[in-house]
Amino acid sequence: MIAFQEQIGGRLQRREPTVLQVNVGKFCNQTCGHCHVDAGPQRTEIMTAETAAQAIAILDQIPSLTTLDITGGAPELNENFRALVAAGRERCLEVIDRCNLTVLMLPGQRDLARFLAENNVRVIASLPCYTEGNVDAQRGEGVYRKSIEALQLLNGWGYGRGGGLELDLVYNPLGAGLPGPQADLQADYKRRLAEDHGIVFDRLFTITNMPIERFEKFLHAMGKFEAYMDKLIHAYNPGTVDALMCRDMISVSWDGYIYDCDFNQMLDMKVHSGRGPLHISAFDAEAFLATPIRTANHCYGCTAGAGSSCGGTLAETL
Repeated sequence: MIAFQEQIGGRLQRREPTVLQVNVGKFCNQTCGHCHVDAGPQRTEIMTAETAAQAIAILDQIPSLTTLDITGGAPELNENFRALVAAGRERCLEVIDRCNLTVLMLPGQRDLARFLAENNVRVIASLPCYTEGNVDAQRGEGVYRKSIEALQLLNGWGYGRGGGLELDLVYNPLGAGLPGPQADLQADYKRRLAEDHGIVFDRLFTITNMPIERFEKFLHAMGKFEAYMDKLIHAYNPGTVDALMCRDMISVSWDGYIYDCDFNQMLDMKVHSGRGPLHISAFDAEAFLATPIRTANHCYGCTAGAGSSCGGTLAETL
């Protein structure tokens, strides 16, 4: 196996960050088979109000930031979620909510769709297929039906209709394969969701399942881990490297440590300066920019085929 750092010819250099991605914890109302966060209803890792306030403070320290990207778990279930949204909007940043859709249907979240619309929050929602069987197989029984209801609710508030409220969907392969062409899948999703449920949305993003946490356990249980890694390595595309999301991102964990991306978070690969791991309680933009990006072989998941990021594909396939 060729080590990823050797494959790319050295270390990745970061650029002026444009995205602050805040993972507010691993608590979630779902337990999905592909989840790289290993999130679920029993997880207790939750961002506190103090840490959320420290994350908000970073927004005023880095003028190059354009986007506040809030993720989890189910980020909306954190009591600080709405304060983070408000802080981003007050600073005229694009605010993204990475939503599992079913959270919108929980009794305590009935006003959530309205809140998102009123604050012009961009919703990026996970829907791993447009068919009920495939979604429920990956995410749990009944999830597809609730997801469809949530999408219809968002459409009712104006999302995905071209009026400025953006609704994007995320596709993950069901098993140990790479995503198909993003444009083709988007066309299929748009046709099927419109025909079957009257649902409209803006874009579809395809994301490769990362060989870490829950999906890694699945691969080992099926005896497919080595084969999957070989598939990623043989599909390495150098044309994806310049657009890797870690080059423009600051990723903050629920407990305030700084990482290069959400995947590194789950592997506890903190950003280190000469004095140790960086934490938002003592954030120093200059020190952060001077640190190298940490990579390992899971990074092949972002560079295989057309590439993969929080915003979908990165390049044309080889």
